[in-house]
Amino acid sequence: MANEILQLDIQDHHVVMDNGILQVTLSKPDGNVTGIKYNSIDNVLEVDDKEAHRGYWDLVWNSGTPGTTGTFDEMRGREFEVMVQNEEQIELSFKRNYSFKDKAVPLNIDKRFIMLRNSSGFYSYAIYEHMREWPPFNLPQTRIVFKLRKDKFHYMAIADDRQRFMPLPEDRLRHRGKPLDFPEAVLLVNPKEPEFKGEVDDKYQYSCENKDLKVHGWISMDPPVGFWQITPSSEFRSGGPLKQNLTSHVGPYALAMFLSAHYSGEDLVLKVSPDEPWKKVFGPVFFYLNSVSDGGDPLSLWEDAKTQMSKEVQSWPYSFPASEDFPPPNQRGRLTGKLFVLDRYVNEEKMPATDAYVGLAAPGDVGSWQTEKKGYQFWTKTDADGSFSIEHVRIGDYNLYAWVPGFIGDYRYDVLINVSSGSDMDVGDLVYEPPRNGPTLWEIGIPDRSAAEFYIPDPDPKYINKLYINHPDRFRQYGLWEKYAELHPDADLVYSVGVSDYTKDWFFAHVNRKRNDGSHLATTWEIKFRLDNIIDKGVSYTLRVALATANVAELQIQVNNPEAKPSLFTTGVIGHDNAIARHGIHGLYRLYSVDILGSLLVEGENTIFLSQIINNSSFNGIMYDYIRLEGPPSDLIPLNNS
Repeated sequence: MANEILQLDIQDHHVVMDNGILQVTLSKPDGNVTGIKYNSIDNVLEVDDKEAHRGYWDLVWNSGTPGTTGTFDEMRGREFEVMVQNEEQIELSFKRNYSFKDKAVPLNIDKRFIMLRNSSGFYSYAIYEHMREWPPFNLPQTRIVFKLRKDKFHYMAIADDRQRFMPLPEDRLRHRGKPLDFPEAVLLVNPKEPEFKGEVDDKYQYSCENKDLKVHGWISMDPPVGFWQITPSSEFRSGGPLKQNLTSHVGPYALAMFLSAHYSGEDLVLKVSPDEPWKKVFGPVFFYLNSVSDGGDPLSLWEDAKTQMSKEVQSWPYSFPASEDFPPPNQRGRLTGKLFVLDRYVNEEKMPATDAYVGLAAPGDVGSWQTEKKGYQFWTKTDADGSFSIEHVRIGDYNLYAWVPGFIGDYRYDVLINVSSGSDMDVGDLVYEPPRNGPTLWEIGIPDRSAAEFYIPDPDPKYINKLYINHPDRFRQYGLWEKYAELHPDADLVYSVGVSDYTKDWFFAHVNRKRNDGSHLATTWEIKFRLDNIIDKGVSYTLRVALATANVAELQIQVNNPEAKPSLFTTGVIGHDNAIARHGIHGLYRLYSVDILGSLLVEGENTIFLSQIINNSSFNGIMYDYIRLEGPPSDLIPLNNS
């Protein structure tokens, strides 16, 4: 089988690629995958679905209206062309060009599919292009979707510790399931398989950060076959390494997400303006099929898929795509350097920025990479000595961005980086000085852009996902937001510095309290702390508040007088991340600095009041990443205040 000749069979309405290992059938000229024959399975895709709904690219677009919704477009091609056909490779193009008379998204779209000799899978990528003279539009989402056979693929794997047998799609229907607070979450009341009874199914429980989203998929036990979606690079994804995306979920579906507003809202909607040309290549991504011989363990297919993923990562960027819009390795550049952190209240000397995230993204403001979606991003992590190397960068102009776990804020190197074909640039030593005015008087949490270190309650036994019982990702259980009212039925959270423990006493999400009548009460948390002496009422203390996420929320801050008008500080209405409802432990990172005059403080016990004032639903709220109170500069106040 390993040395079979590549074959291409062009029919009236279909085209078939066959390399002797698998056979892939696509509709012509639509460019949808209608069949995948592999091993002893005639079609691994759902044969009960229409051909157009088995394996396809799609997008959601609108003509510029606010929000994250729009018109669903299955991107069916109108022109079919064989781009490459030789002994080593077949590459097919399914193209749809925009015309002003169309009501479709104003894009030229060229979907490509590649099969290589001796490869147990196939690749796909697409080129989207908008001409300057065409109408503006918004693009909230684009992806590849595969719907597998529900009678065979029952076991899903997205990580070593995130894999399980899954319910059937019928179990989510109303006679078998009960929709919960939002339609994606369904309580399985009468599933076909009784083992799932009483569990909650929600596709967002299986989301994953871009940096970890490299392989996921499904296993059939009989015959033992795996279907895997492998993404060897995130360069074409929006939002950077921490952006969360969907993976696989009940269907059985396997997704390759490129653009989405999940866990971020409209800030991650791609918006093409009037008179703006734009072009981007999404992919290539790889769809891998594997099997074990008789008597082998089907679950070993996950380990093999991870091995294949590593091979694809090592092969990136691929040299075989035929489009000139995808540059091969020798037409890309490299950037190296070393990053340090200088925080004089931690260490007088600069320190290596260990395990820092360093990346190149489109020029923009400090931290703008997390909402960047039109261009490409290239990220790496620093070594123990702060060294970094960003490989295989596309030609273009970039800013260099970074953030360092353990320190607040974002770094941007202010020199524009121009990457040319074959360039190898070293930027030398870079020093990040995180926001800091004075010594730390106290702190709550860990500055890591996540709320995972705070108290995450056990779920209501009626709303369990068994995968996440005693699991590091316990925050992925349904309904945890309602636990706040159970823990604090009458009075809100009070945290006493030096006494309370943020891992036990600081609830992971600042949410509203739901009343018995279904209405919601805004909540005010208190931080109590002592100051032994205030040497000058005219100097400022600094409160640093880093948020891990916000969803239609407004945080108001007061010191010692909760009734003062106006409040000392307000964020204004912020966020559409929806991470609370979608079981994320973070969304977009936000950092606020609040000056507190010494005259607002007293010697002895003080209280900071944190009020989240929007109370329309259970999902208005924020998650804190980290809070710190800094004294005035150390030449004005003794370091032993507590």
